[in-house]
Amino acid sequence: MIVIGSDHGGYKLKEEIKKYLEEKQIEYKDIGCMSEERVDYPNIAKEVAKEVQSKRM
Repeated sequence: MIVIGSDHGGYKLKEEIKKYLEEKQIEYKDIGCMSEERVDYPNIAKEVAKEVQSKRM
């Protein structure tokens, strides 16, 4: 399981990475962001880190 996230500037690249992971049948969890709407990356990075630390994957 891979946990991914990005800010609005990385949204398009994150979507390409998701396509690649799906093609390779690699399980992932997308924490955000879900559009090109402006967001603060530290908030998403914190959530990604929490998910990895929780070992729920």
